[in-house]
Amino acid sequence: MRGPMIGITVDLAEVVSSGGVRLRCEVGLAYARAVREAGGVPVLLPPVAEMVGAYASRCDGFVLTGGNDPAMEMFGEETHPSATVMRPERQAFETALLAAIGDRAPVLGVCLGMQMMALCAGGKLNQHLPETHATAGMHVGKHGLMLDRSAASRLGVAEHAVAGLVDSHHHQAVDSPGRLWVLARSEDGVIEAVHDPARAYWVGVQWHPERTADEALGIGIFRGLVRACDRSV
Repeated sequence: MRGPMIGITVDLAEVVSSGGVRLRCEVGLAYARAVREAGGVPVLLPPVAEMVGAYASRCDGFVLTGGNDPAMEMFGEETHPSATVMRPERQAFETALLAAIGDRAPVLGVCLGMQMMALCAGGKLNQHLPETHATAGMHVGKHGLMLDRSAASRLGVAEHAVAGLVDSHHHQAVDSPGRLWVLARSEDGVIEAVHDPARAYWVGVQWHPERTADEALGIGIFRGLVRACDRSV
């Protein structure tokens, strides 16, 4: 099996057994399948703090996956009461991983992954869309996009691929992207894609391209990541 090694972050879940409560790593198989279909070799990254440096140096690219909501105290704000907070081990790990990667490797952030990229770039979140957008319901399901004219090249996809619907599932969103630039918004103005202009490929999307990897935009984003890895080697 050849191709760039793509590190995929995973979630932590509590499992109750006769031996007590234990933590288990889990992630949607669709991420790994999309990476493989795009030509990469998927490698799961358990959130072990002391492995951050090894992961950052050995993987050719990264996918920060979706998950629960960030604990905002780390970023100087209170966490909204509606939040289902991600485990602190994962949040600390992904924050450290982004810092360790720096500009040495391409990164694709999906949903929570995009939000973490924006927060680590000095951005802010809208922590509960139903409070500010009467159209918040459209962000659970498929909806259209309004794209910047440079979106296709920045996402690494063909021009024709950016048409169509995307599959979202979130109640939070990036409100201010910090040093990142906005590539796309939903029809009600919510930020749906960002990138770092100072890096060759540092892209976040609020929707879930792994769920539509059988469509041009979904698989195109993962192919864009893999191509960026090939160029950076």
